[in-house]
Amino acid sequence: MLKVLLVDDEPFILQGLKVLIEWQKEGAEIVGTATNGKEALEFLKKEKVDLVITDIKMPIMTGIELLATIRNQNLSEAYFVILSGYADFSYAQEAIRYECTDYILKPVEREELIKMLHKVMKLHQSTEEKRQDNQKMERAYLARNMIAVIQGKFDTQNLEYVKKNIYTSEDVRYIEIALDGIEFSEEFADEEKRNYQRKLYQYCIDYLENDSNHCIFDVSVNEKIYDIGFVYCGYMAERKSLTEKEYLENFLEYLKRMIQMPVVMLVGKQVNDISNVTKSYSTACVLRSFQGFCQRKNIYYYEDEVQVKNVGVILCKKSLDILLAAIEQNSPEEIVTGVDMLYEEMEKMGVHGEAINLNINYMLFQLIHLATSQDDGVNQEEILRNISESTFEEGVMRGSKAHLSRFACEYAEYLAQLRKKVSHGVLGMVEKEIKEHYAENLTLKELSEKYYVNAAYLGQLFRKKYEQSFKDYLNNYRMEQASLLLVRTDKKIYEIAEEVGYHDLDYFVNRFVMVKGCSPAKFRKQARMGE
Repeated sequence: MLKVLLVDDEPFILQGLKVLIEWQKEGAEIVGTATNGKEALEFLKKEKVDLVITDIKMPIMTGIELLATIRNQNLSEAYFVILSGYADFSYAQEAIRYECTDYILKPVEREELIKMLHKVMKLHQSTEEKRQDNQKMERAYLARNMIAVIQGKFDTQNLEYVKKNIYTSEDVRYIEIALDGIEFSEEFADEEKRNYQRKLYQYCIDYLENDSNHCIFDVSVNEKIYDIGFVYCGYMAERKSLTEKEYLENFLEYLKRMIQMPVVMLVGKQVNDISNVTKSYSTACVLRSFQGFCQRKNIYYYEDEVQVKNVGVILCKKSLDILLAAIEQNSPEEIVTGVDMLYEEMEKMGVHGEAINLNINYMLFQLIHLATSQDDGVNQEEILRNISESTFEEGVMRGSKAHLSRFACEYAEYLAQLRKKVSHGVLGMVEKEIKEHYAENLTLKELSEKYYVNAAYLGQLFRKKYEQSFKDYLNNYRMEQASLLLVRTDKKIYEIAEEVGYHDLDYFVNRFVMVKGCSPAKFRKQARMGE
């Protein structure tokens, strides 16, 4: 809707312009009136308008003087249309010099006014589209520079551009915002995950308002982590008279309420300047790795979960090495004994609280290293989190002795699978399951349990071989079967949808259009016309 300001020293002309056309019907609204250029100038200093329709001859300040003042002082980007009872070319010439959009002689005809409005609306729409495109390009360029700084792959030019385009303070943190990794599993198709990620990004932008440039879409880029990066600065909380934790909790509650799904924040350690944000980013990545071994929360702070403060660095290396050897050898009895020894040694040495976390984190790092040496083509951190989550039971504290024993035994079995490459053979069986039971409610979790393979690992192997997720592969296979039924049978579309595993007809049609580029009915018609 175009916002219009009318300016004329004759009240009956102002009133006549108001009623000459149905402004709202033509896509415009009159937001103000003025009786001379000076009055209009004061209005424009306070209010944003898209179009000024002004008389040329007025007391105190003429329409031309108003236009010249606005352009010279850059006070408004509004389009100007001059009304005049004088058919003098010199007026028009001067108006054009100051980028006047149109010049209309009085008395104003209804059709001419509507024609002028439509012309301005087209110009406005084109300008707005260009502005939005430029804004997107500027945001994308800033994001590229920010990712370079965040990941520590930057030079002076990257850093200077970031400092020039975002406001920062001395207390900086990198925060990863994402849909909960456990809930947001392989059972979602890639497109669904990406859509949720885009929604989450937009909600972050909306919440941050003037600080929206601190938010970056997809910092992890190539990894299958659907994240939003957020460079937090202390002034954000101070401005709202909140503590840092209160600010982040409010932000998180807003995101959860808007997206209606679990959201998690991984808060990296505080650094003193944006140039050091890569240190904060690396600690947020560490949090991501160990998330499955921390007490389940919505917000994880590096200082609380990983970093050791005010205690000596006590590493029970001997017991840890024994336990790691037992895990590598896949010996359940020795694993249980190793966990007992580790906890006994920690108790004797007075290790508690954060120092226990240090010992467990050391073990987790070593386990990731062991798995990566067997297969570096998958995200081992995700698998570690998945195993930790699957071995956790209610009533058992995360990272406790009981949890650690269960986790270590299952991880040992996973390492044994890696060495034997058992999982690769399972892919053929999973593919066979899809071909034989595609219409049933197949899930990666159930298939992984059936074939005794870790679900996260199987999902990543599946993606590696077929270059798509299990869910996408299943949906695409169902679409191929639906296509055959559409061509070879006269069954109703809802019957075919049911037969290939879709109980929601609208969802089936939408998926079909997405994969095949047309509706099922059109696909059938085109296929039969080509016979």
